[in-house]
Amino acid sequence: MTDNAFTMKSWDEHLVSGEEGTPRVAHAHAVMRYAGIIDGDSTCDFLLFYPGEGFDGGATTSPGLERIEGNVAGRKGSFVVRHEVGFDLNGLQGTFTVVAGSGTGELSGLTGSGTVAGTMGQETVSYTFEYEIG
Repeated sequence: MTDNAFTMKSWDEHLVSGEEGTPRVAHAHAVMRYAGIIDGDSTCDFLLFYPGEGFDGGATTSPGLERIEGNVAGRKGSFVVRHEVGFDLNGLQGTFTVVAGSGTGELSGLTGSGTVAGTMGQETVSYTFEYEIG
């Protein structure tokens, strides 16, 4: 695992509308384990759009909300981030932003944003995170 990375522990995806091979929307529920600046566990829900055959998201991005419980640089609590993630057959890339007012415990007042990048089929995804605790 790199210095700042998360590992996908589970990914449960279900078709919401449309049919395989046509434009369709799916819901995915994921569980992740973070290491690095963020150290903890999370649950995340994504809405995914597939424009056609297979699992290539094309040029679209998919929104997600993720609750992370653990610590940021040693300060304990939880917080929620909003994702915009793009993906294709090679990998994924995206951005995330801390949802205002979502920090608890020692993470109350947390603000920040970051990026994610990974290779399709790999369980570990790298991230960056710039933050302030107010």
